[in-house]
Amino acid sequence: MKSASTTNKPDVIIIGGGASGLFSAAELCSAGLSVMIFEPNRFLGRKLRITGKGRCNLTNDCQPEEVMKNLPRNPKFMYSALEKFPPERIMKWFEDAGVPLKTERGRRVFPVSDKAADVSEALCRKCKNAEIIREKVTEIVVHDGKVTGVKTSSGEYFSDHVILAAGGKSYPLTGSDGSGFKLAERLGHTVTDLRPSLVPIETEEKFPEADGFTLKNVTLSLYGDKNPRKPLMQELGELQMTSFGISGPLALTASCMMDSCKGYKLYIDFKPGLTPDLLDRRILREISEKPEGDYEYLLTKLLPREIIKPFKSRIDGDLHLSLGNMPKALREKTVANLKRFELTPTGLRGFDEAIITRGGVSVREINPSTMESKLVKGLYFTGEIIDCDGFTGGYNLTIAFSTAFSAAQDIKNHMDKEKIS
Repeated sequence: MKSASTTNKPDVIIIGGGASGLFSAAELCSAGLSVMIFEPNRFLGRKLRITGKGRCNLTNDCQPEEVMKNLPRNPKFMYSALEKFPPERIMKWFEDAGVPLKTERGRRVFPVSDKAADVSEALCRKCKNAEIIREKVTEIVVHDGKVTGVKTSSGEYFSDHVILAAGGKSYPLTGSDGSGFKLAERLGHTVTDLRPSLVPIETEEKFPEADGFTLKNVTLSLYGDKNPRKPLMQELGELQMTSFGISGPLALTASCMMDSCKGYKLYIDFKPGLTPDLLDRRILREISEKPEGDYEYLLTKLLPREIIKPFKSRIDGDLHLSLGNMPKALREKTVANLKRFELTPTGLRGFDEAIITRGGVSVREINPSTMESKLVKGLYFTGEIIDCDGFTGGYNLTIAFSTAFSAAQDIKNHMDKEKIS
């Protein structure tokens, strides 16, 4: 990267050196445009380097329509951007940039190396001609409804195109401190209610004995009081038990569907491959094989040891009887709890633990084809700062890359027209 010594007016200023900011810069640099990135962090792509537990689930190998189904808020806004730059093109872009990819369960796409750093370093290589300014932007300067540049504590930098890619509020230590929302608000943009999303869930039920233990191949269902018979979410996968509640992929997805914690119920199905009737037969078989065993012995045949104590606390009845004397009512309670272990949410963890931010700059004030502001000419929004987010599975980085591509393409088109005129 170049040092911050140039005094020339760059073609484009980008606020934020995260996923969408770097991708925009890479596209613009490849077109020969001069780019200036404002990123006070020591490392570019710092948040990107820790995504997917350091592996970086950079997209999902599916069609644009499927991506939109996995965006619980404002999916239609992404239609144009996804049509221009769908997951297929994202994958090709990174493979051409020297990052071999692989597709895992749920069509989640990762680097073959399992190293998120490979993704961020590929982006940095692509925008090596960009100038990096290690300062925080304090103001976006606008004159007569048009962007003219930005201000920092050290002075003013001029450009007719500014991309605001400052991220959200999640993982603030990586630089996503919410400052981009303030910059947008000062220019008259509406910022919707901001909440942590894709975040662990606190529940009335605590699991200190199983803290950190991961349940695999279970189903988590989320129900709301508005329609208690139809699940808002029902998904098979992994769930992590914690001292405060639940975490892991299933819990994160559920958190994305919750407006608050009031009026929701969660249910774990420990045996999703068995119907209640088949599960009851399984229990009867275990009883017949060792009728002298006790209830805890039975549970060792049905559950991981880490879950036995919290499960037993949910069961009423004489648990000291031998299995041969186990009453039918106790067997029925066991089946019911194995298939529908109830949890009551009490809160969501904070932005420090959230993968993404729910809410952002209103999509009504952004051109969905170009990502340009409808209020300020020459101002663009990309990535997490926009009020559009997705479930786990690579969908949020897909939003970042697709919106960045749309913004970069529109700026390149404007520059080409200016050259012709």
